[in-house]
Amino acid sequence: MILGFRKIGAVCAVFLLVSLSSFHKSAVASINNQSQLIAQGQTRTQSHPVFKSILPKLKQKTQIKILLPKFIPESDGENPIYAIIETASQKKYDILLGFSPDCSGGTACRLGVLSAEAVTRKTPRLSGKAVSLAKGITGYFVDFSCGANCSDATLTWRQQGVQYTVGLKAGDRTSLVKMANSAINP
Repeated sequence: MILGFRKIGAVCAVFLLVSLSSFHKSAVASINNQSQLIAQGQTRTQSHPVFKSILPKLKQKTQIKILLPKFIPESDGENPIYAIIETASQKKYDILLGFSPDCSGGTACRLGVLSAEAVTRKTPRLSGKAVSLAKGITGYFVDFSCGANCSDATLTWRQQGVQYTVGLKAGDRTSLVKMANSAINP
């Protein structure tokens, strides 16, 4: 009988050691997976680095969801791009994208715009050519026109009660769709 208890005790000890070793591995795996998920979550919410300097002020001023793109055409590093807040209030923001930090929308320094505004009953209907965007959202593309200067081509969509617009001076639809999708898919 004593021999039986010893065998049971030895089996229990082995079982306990195996369990503890497996627990440690699963705890480490769980921590690693959480770190990976946290890291993935952080990359999902990151926008293009050009917005880093204005994001704190934007978050402080507006109550609507801020969507900023990860992709900006012509941001390959040859020419620096600057994000300049033109308007920031509780229900609206307008950001100018320019090639100089003091760009005020002039033709030579202007790359484009980003804007967002809470939708109200007074907000006009969206117009333009319907375009499929990420998450099943329909956007509306309006092409640019040129006279003495070229206007912005724009892509506008609504998401969770907010109307978002991305615009590029003499921009093309493909670049605007890529830009919009990079903002929609955080």
